[in-house]
Amino acid sequence: MTLTNQTVLETLNEIEAPGGKQSLVQAGTIRDLEIDGSSVRLVLAVQVFQPSDVETLRTRVETALQAMDEVAEVVVRIQPMMPMASAPRQPEPEPATWADKIPGVKRVVAVASGKGGVGKSTVSANLAHALAKTGFTVGLLDADIYGPSQQLMMGATGDPMGDEDGKIFPASAPGGVKVLSFGFFVDADQPVIWRGPMLQKALEQFFGDVHWGELDYLIVDLPPGTGDVSLTLCQNVPLAGTVIVTTPQDVALIDARKGLNMFTKLETRVLGIVENMSGFECPECGHLEHIFGAGGGARTAEELGLPLLGSVPLDPAIVIGGDTGAPVVLERPDSPAARAFMEIAEKVAAATK
Repeated sequence: MTLTNQTVLETLNEIEAPGGKQSLVQAGTIRDLEIDGSSVRLVLAVQVFQPSDVETLRTRVETALQAMDEVAEVVVRIQPMMPMASAPRQPEPEPATWADKIPGVKRVVAVASGKGGVGKSTVSANLAHALAKTGFTVGLLDADIYGPSQQLMMGATGDPMGDEDGKIFPASAPGGVKVLSFGFFVDADQPVIWRGPMLQKALEQFFGDVHWGELDYLIVDLPPGTGDVSLTLCQNVPLAGTVIVTTPQDVALIDARKGLNMFTKLETRVLGIVENMSGFECPECGHLEHIFGAGGGARTAEELGLPLLGSVPLDPAIVIGGDTGAPVVLERPDSPAARAFMEIAEKVAAATK
């Protein structure tokens, strides 16, 4: 039998779309179907009710298509979409329940920023590794559902694995740091089109449906700004504290103050400020250039009555390490940037004893 669009669609018509009322074909989920010899490339746009739905559906589709005699290769890309208004709305979790779902985690520390582009995820990754190097058992949760990056930055080996009860084991990064990111479950170039209730449900699952085990610290890399995820976390998890990341620029410092005010209103302790990209030292002549200004983080910390946890210099090695999954704390431990992160980790540990 010749492999055609029709024969592939007939197979897909036997697979239920999430929700269980229609097949993938009947639900109109197929956005692109390409056949090249014995290879099938498929793009599906589906309503996702929980993060595990993505990989479950992908496995079912791949298994069904690979069972066709004419198929040698299958590539499935899934575009998650929020459920339609007719889908049952997930109930809002009770405020004090989430901590009970992570009994082995001693301290949860959030890393936040008032705006994007200040290096919050870089600080989160290196802070997690620095705490681990100090001797703590550490996990890192990437709570930036719309723009996950820790699946790349942490250098984790393998993907999170599920068990028969639907629980997830985080991926493992160097130094024993456990990592979980929504980026493990979706294609890198596909947008997540969800509203607040779906974000809240996903975040709850990252706490309650994950085998975090015994941890001294769970670092939570929050999305930038003061939106749903930050609000949900503060209302449902007793945080040991929050670290606010900024750069010396005035516009970044303005947004950092907004973030502080949000955490203050939510009665969440702010441990201090990290000033990222504080200056660049020329490797040839040693001249220190403050590209984004100088001393802004220290001034803001003083004005707000907060500790300055540390200033991290501009260093190309930080960028390279983030892109290759080799954080500077591990790859260049003697560099000024790595020493800055270790100092920050020590201050965070001292503040959260």
